[in-house]
Amino acid sequence: MKGWKQNVRVSDLADNQRLELTCRKCGHVRYLTKSMICVVPEREFLFIDEVERQAKCRARGCKGSVRIAMVRLDEMSGFVGGLA
Repeated sequence: MKGWKQNVRVSDLADNQRLELTCRKCGHVRYLTKSMICVVPEREFLFIDEVERQAKCRARGCKGSVRIAMVRLDEMSGFVGGLA
């Protein structure tokens, strides 16, 4: 069974979509956008899990592996109504 990281490519992300990278070693958090990932044009064809494997923590002296989570967009919200 595939997760969302194996199904979503960088090119599928909205221009304003942010990805949260959390270091598994030190807990440092940073955010990436589609434009930051696509500095090299070929990277837009990568799946999110491939980006996660290649990314490293940027905290001073850490270089640990990171976990990627998708930050929720404001216009997406859960169902609020009920049955009438």
